[in-house]
Parts: sequence; C-alpha cells; structure tokens
Amino acid sequence: MDSALSPELSPDRFIAPTVAETAKIVIAGAFGVGKTTFVGSVSEVSPVHMEETITRASALVDDLARTPSKATTTVGVDFGRIHLGDALVLYLFGTPGQVRFSFLWQELIVGALGALVLVDPRDLDVSHEVLGLLEENGVPYAVAVNQFDGAPHHPLEEIHEALALEGHTPLTMCDARERASCMQALIQLTEYLARLAHPLEPRP
Repeated sequence: MDSALSPELSPDRFIAPTVAETAKIVIAGAFGVGKTTFVGSVSEVSPVHMEETITRASALVDDLARTPSKATTTVGVDFGRIHLGDALVLYLFGTPGQVRFSFLWQELIVGALGALVLVDPRDLDVSHEVLGLLEENGVPYAVAVNQFDGAPHHPLEEIHEALALEGHTPLTMCDARERASCMQALIQLTEYLARLAHPLEPRP
C-alpha cells in the first residue's frame, strides 16, 4: 500500500481553526439612554437582561421626563456577545444608569478593554458623571449619540465640546434600535482601542 496520504487525508485539511481573541466591553451611559436596547439590537445570542418594573417609589427618584413610556429599568447588567469578523469576540456588559447603582459600575469595569458611552442629545449634561467615572478608573472609551425620535440634531463638533471630550476621543451618531448602526459604533471603538494599544512608531 502506498504510504503517501490521499488528498482527502492531507494534513492541510486538518489545520486547527484560529482561536478568536475576546474582549470585555462596557456599554455605559445615564438612565434611559438606550443601553438595554443597544445590547439587544447587536447581540448575536439572546441577551441577558436583569430588569425590574419601575415602581412608584422608583419613579420619584429616577427622571422619567425624557422616557415617560419606560416601564422597566436595568438593576444588574445587560449581557450580550458579538463577533467582529473571525478574530475578535466582544462580550458586552450594559451598566445600570442610576447613580444609586454606581457600586455595580465599579465591578463591571474591572477587566474591561474599553467602554462605549451612549449619550442622549436631549440632555448631554447627565453624561458627565459616567464619563468622569471611566476617566477616574483609566478606562478608554468612545461616545455614541443615540438618535431618539424627535431629538435635536446637534453637530458632532458641538457635542464634542459640550461633553468636554479629549480631541482623540471618537464620537459618532448611533441608533440603538438598528443593528448596523450599533455595529458601526462598536467597530469605531475597537479601532480606537487598537490604536491605543499599538500606536504608530514615529518616523525617523
């Protein structure tokens, strides 16, 4: 019997698949900015939502003026997963937006490669606390302006200035209801994180 392997048994047919890199990404933002919707739109698996019904007591604490129809709120974490190509898997952790759950933010950002901060163009000021928390903990982030129906359309330059972002911080528009829009925001974030991890060497 010929010792040579037949084409069907060639070692080239049994090359081990490439193991994808994984990264923890936090989806952050103030109360009611669309974090749960974002994770649900983009996750390729059924997302895990830890939500509770908004009670009368909660309504007295949380500002529902911008989201009067909101009936539930995240009290733990939203979790989803998405592949960016074959080489990178993002594990998405959506944070609760209320200040009283800030202790959970501290836990969720541990081990995070970076964060995507959703902001509401109807009230940019409420985002400063979240941005400050990430900066204090050294978590790099990009910002996505969630386009709510009827919300004002401010130029990105004005939003960048209003949020006092560093010049290199990515800022984009996003619709948390649309998967393609969410994907684009995540791609922009990961490209930014890659540039931070591998800055270009200065030319001699």
